[in-house]
Amino acid sequence: MSDNARHQPVEIRLHAVSRVLEITFDDSKTFALPAEYLRVHSPSAEVRGHGRGNEVLQTGKRAVAITALEPVGHYALRLVFDDGHHNGLYSWDYLHELGECQEAYWQAYLRRLEEAGASRDATPDASS
Repeated sequence: MSDNARHQPVEIRLHAVSRVLEITFDDSKTFALPAEYLRVHSPSAEVRGHGRGNEVLQTGKRAVAITALEPVGHYALRLVFDDGHHNGLYSWDYLHELGECQEAYWQAYLRRLEEAGASRDATPDASS
């Protein structure tokens, strides 16, 4: 991703009850991105790791919510989640990519969970 965003948002809405971030871009595409999807695909090093193959599978995030949206310059959003995660900067291009590839990315995530024997639901003793 470059510093010059190819896609710019024209409207951003956080739907607190449904836990969905709705974003419309200047190419007229609108995406409804669930908080769980955004959380497990955070661009932070905590989630992505420090290089290919070092990704950290996020589990137990089904009920996660976004508590705040913080604009970062004219190129990104910092999403603050109620599980304490707030490290990822979601560039406009990355948010657009997450919208465009939502079905494929989500299915790949579900496969990784299944392969790991992990769950989308939090366990009582989970601390992350």
